[in-house]
Amino acid sequence: MRSVLFTLLLSLLVSASAQAKKILFVGNSLTYTNNLPSLVEQEAKSRGLKVKTISLAHPNYAIIDHWNDGEVQKYIKSQKYDYLVVQQGPSSQSEGRRMLIEDGNKLQKLCEQSGVKLVYFMVWPSRKYYHTFDGVIKNHKEAAEKNGAILCPVGEAWKSYFENTNDYSLYSSDGFHPSPKGSRLAAEVIVDTLLENE
Repeated sequence: MRSVLFTLLLSLLVSASAQAKKILFVGNSLTYTNNLPSLVEQEAKSRGLKVKTISLAHPNYAIIDHWNDGEVQKYIKSQKYDYLVVQQGPSSQSEGRRMLIEDGNKLQKLCEQSGVKLVYFMVWPSRKYYHTFDGVIKNHKEAAEKNGAILCPVGEAWKSYFENTNDYSLYSSDGFHPSPKGSRLAAEVIVDTLLENE
Protein backbone atom coordinates (compact mmCIF):
# COMPACT_ATOMS: atom_id res chain seq x y z
CA MET A 1 0.00 0.00 0.00
CA ARG A 2 2.82 2.39 0.89
CA SER A 3 4.56 1.73 -2.42
CA VAL A 4 1.32 2.49 -4.29
CA LEU A 5 0.92 5.78 -2.41
CA PHE A 6 4.56 6.67 -3.00
CA THR A 7 4.23 5.96 -6.72
CA LEU A 8 1.07 8.06 -6.92
CA LEU A 9 2.73 10.95 -5.07
CA LEU A 10 5.80 10.75 -7.29
CA SER A 11 3.69 10.81 -10.45
CA LEU A 12 1.82 13.86 -9.17
CA LEU A 13 5.08 15.67 -8.44
CA VAL A 14 6.47 14.83 -11.89
CA SER A 15 3.24 15.98 -13.51
CA ALA A 16 3.32 19.27 -11.61
CA SER A 17 6.94 19.93 -12.53
CA ALA A 18 6.17 19.25 -16.19
CA GLN A 19 3.43 21.86 -16.35
CA ALA A 20 4.17 24.87 -18.51
CA LYS A 21 5.18 28.08 -16.78
CA LYS A 22 2.73 30.86 -17.59
CA ILE A 23 4.09 34.32 -18.36
CA LEU A 24 2.01 37.45 -18.83
CA PHE A 25 3.85 40.11 -20.85
CA VAL A 26 2.68 43.69 -20.27
CA GLY A 27 4.34 46.31 -22.42
CA ASN A 28 4.36 48.21 -25.68
CA SER A 29 5.86 47.92 -29.17
CA LEU A 30 9.24 46.81 -27.79
CA THR A 31 7.39 43.68 -26.63
CA TYR A 32 5.07 43.04 -29.56
CA THR A 33 7.60 43.79 -32.34
CA ASN A 34 8.68 40.40 -33.73
CA ASN A 35 6.25 38.81 -31.23
CA LEU A 36 8.74 38.51 -28.38
CA PRO A 37 6.42 36.36 -26.22
CA SER A 38 6.27 33.76 -29.00
CA LEU A 39 10.07 33.86 -29.32
CA VAL A 40 10.32 33.18 -25.58
CA GLU A 41 8.12 30.10 -26.03
CA GLN A 42 10.30 28.93 -28.93
CA GLU A 43 13.54 29.52 -27.04
CA ALA A 44 12.22 27.65 -24.01
CA LYS A 45 11.07 24.74 -26.19
CA SER A 46 14.51 24.51 -27.79
CA ARG A 47 15.90 23.91 -24.28
CA GLY A 48 13.28 21.33 -23.33
CA LEU A 49 11.33 23.80 -21.19
CA LYS A 50 7.59 24.40 -21.26
CA VAL A 51 6.27 27.96 -21.37
CA LYS A 52 2.91 29.50 -22.23
CA THR A 53 2.80 33.24 -22.82
CA ILE A 54 0.02 35.82 -22.96
CA SER A 55 0.70 39.33 -24.27
CA LEU A 56 -0.94 42.60 -23.30
CA ALA A 57 0.97 45.21 -25.29
CA HIS A 58 -0.14 48.47 -26.94
CA PRO A 59 1.73 51.23 -28.80
CA ASN A 60 3.46 53.84 -26.62
CA TYR A 61 2.12 52.39 -23.37
CA ALA A 62 3.88 52.85 -20.04
CA ILE A 63 3.13 50.89 -16.87
CA ILE A 64 0.66 53.53 -15.69
CA ASP A 65 -1.33 53.31 -18.94
CA HIS A 66 -1.83 49.59 -18.42
CA TRP A 67 -2.77 50.19 -14.80
CA ASN A 68 -5.31 52.88 -15.70
CA ASP A 69 -6.86 50.65 -18.38
CA GLY A 70 -7.55 48.04 -15.73
CA GLU A 71 -6.86 45.16 -18.13
CA VAL A 72 -3.75 43.89 -16.36
CA GLN A 73 -5.72 43.62 -13.11
CA LYS A 74 -8.38 41.53 -14.88
CA TYR A 75 -5.75 39.26 -16.43
CA ILE A 76 -3.99 38.65 -13.12
CA LYS A 77 -7.24 37.95 -11.26
CA SER A 78 -8.76 35.70 -13.93
CA GLN A 79 -5.89 33.26 -14.43
CA LYS A 80 -2.90 31.84 -12.59
CA TYR A 81 0.42 33.17 -13.86
CA ASP A 82 3.93 32.40 -12.67
CA TYR A 83 5.43 35.66 -13.90
CA LEU A 84 4.28 39.14 -14.89
CA VAL A 85 6.93 40.61 -17.20
CA VAL A 86 6.49 44.37 -17.39
CA GLN A 87 8.11 46.69 -19.93
CA GLN A 88 7.92 50.39 -20.69
CA GLY A 89 10.14 52.81 -22.62
CA PRO A 90 13.85 53.30 -21.88
CA SER A 91 13.10 55.37 -18.73
CA SER A 92 16.58 56.86 -18.47
CA GLN A 93 15.45 60.19 -17.02
CA SER A 94 14.07 61.02 -13.57
CA GLU A 95 10.41 60.84 -14.63
CA GLY A 96 10.92 57.43 -16.21
CA ARG A 97 12.70 56.26 -13.06
CA ARG A 98 9.79 57.43 -10.92
CA MET A 99 7.30 55.62 -13.14
CA LEU A 100 9.29 52.40 -13.06
CA ILE A 101 9.43 52.49 -9.27
CA GLU A 102 6.05 53.94 -8.25
CA ASP A 103 3.85 52.44 -10.96
CA GLY A 104 5.78 49.21 -10.75
CA ASN A 105 4.97 49.12 -7.05
CA LYS A 106 1.27 49.04 -7.90
CA LEU A 107 1.88 45.93 -9.98
CA GLN A 108 4.06 44.41 -7.27
CA LYS A 109 1.23 44.68 -4.74
CA LEU A 110 -1.17 43.12 -7.26
CA CYS A 111 1.29 40.29 -7.86
CA GLU A 112 1.75 39.64 -4.15
CA GLN A 113 -2.01 39.22 -3.74
CA SER A 114 -2.11 36.66 -6.55
CA GLY A 115 1.12 34.73 -5.98
CA VAL A 116 2.76 36.04 -9.15
CA LYS A 117 6.40 37.10 -9.48
CA LEU A 118 6.91 40.59 -10.88
CA VAL A 119 9.66 40.87 -13.50
CA TYR A 120 11.15 43.99 -15.08
CA PHE A 121 12.13 43.65 -18.73
CA MET A 122 15.07 46.07 -19.02
CA VAL A 123 15.06 47.59 -22.48
CA TRP A 124 17.48 49.93 -24.31
CA PRO A 125 17.57 53.51 -25.59
CA SER A 126 17.35 54.46 -29.25
CA ARG A 127 20.63 54.84 -31.10
CA LYS A 128 20.04 58.59 -31.14
CA TYR A 129 20.09 58.59 -27.33
CA TYR A 130 22.66 55.84 -26.91
CA HIS A 131 24.49 58.05 -24.40
CA THR A 132 21.62 57.46 -21.94
CA PHE A 133 22.22 53.68 -21.84
CA ASP A 134 23.80 53.71 -18.38
CA GLY A 135 20.77 55.57 -17.04
CA VAL A 136 18.42 52.98 -18.52
CA ILE A 137 20.34 50.19 -16.83
CA LYS A 138 20.64 51.99 -13.50
CA ASN A 139 16.96 52.92 -13.25
CA HIS A 140 15.73 49.42 -14.10
CA LYS A 141 18.07 47.88 -11.54
CA GLU A 142 16.91 50.30 -8.87
CA ALA A 143 13.23 49.73 -9.65
CA ALA A 144 13.62 45.95 -9.43
CA GLU A 145 15.54 46.22 -6.17
CA LYS A 146 13.09 48.63 -4.54
CA ASN A 147 10.09 46.52 -5.48
CA GLY A 148 11.62 43.13 -4.73
CA ALA A 149 11.18 42.11 -8.36
CA ILE A 150 13.18 39.97 -10.76
CA LEU A 151 15.23 41.79 -13.41
CA CYS A 152 15.70 40.49 -16.95
CA PRO A 153 18.80 42.48 -17.99
CA VAL A 154 18.13 42.55 -21.72
CA GLY A 155 19.45 46.11 -22.04
CA GLU A 156 22.74 45.09 -20.44
CA ALA A 157 23.05 42.19 -22.88
CA TRP A 158 22.45 44.55 -25.81
CA LYS A 159 25.06 47.03 -24.54
CA SER A 160 27.61 44.27 -24.00
CA TYR A 161 27.00 42.99 -27.52
CA PHE A 162 27.50 46.45 -29.03
CA GLU A 163 30.68 47.08 -27.06
CA ASN A 164 32.18 43.70 -27.99
CA THR A 165 31.25 43.69 -31.67
CA ASN A 166 30.60 47.28 -32.77
CA ASP A 167 27.64 45.71 -34.57
CA TYR A 168 24.31 47.50 -34.12
CA SER A 169 22.15 45.01 -35.97
CA LEU A 170 20.09 44.34 -32.84
CA TYR A 171 18.28 47.54 -33.81
CA SER A 172 15.82 47.62 -36.69
CA SER A 173 16.08 50.26 -39.40
CA ASP A 174 14.33 52.88 -37.23
CA GLY A 175 17.18 52.79 -34.71
CA PHE A 176 14.91 51.95 -31.77
CA HIS A 177 12.74 48.89 -32.20
CA PRO A 178 14.44 45.50 -32.15
CA SER A 179 15.39 43.63 -35.27
CA PRO A 180 14.49 39.91 -35.29
CA LYS A 181 18.05 39.31 -34.05
CA GLY A 182 17.54 41.79 -31.21
CA SER A 183 14.28 40.16 -30.15
CA ARG A 184 15.88 36.70 -30.22
CA LEU A 185 18.60 37.92 -27.87
CA ALA A 186 15.93 39.39 -25.61
CA ALA A 187 14.14 36.02 -25.57
CA GLU A 188 17.36 34.22 -24.66
CA VAL A 189 17.99 36.55 -21.72
CA ILE A 190 14.41 36.20 -20.48
CA VAL A 191 14.56 32.40 -20.60
CA ASP A 192 18.00 32.41 -18.97
CA THR A 193 16.72 34.61 -16.14
CA LEU A 194 13.33 33.07 -15.45
CA LEU A 195 13.58 29.42 -16.34
CA GLU A 196 17.12 28.07 -16.38
CA ASN A 197 17.84 28.70 -12.71
CA GLU A 198 14.63 27.33 -11.17
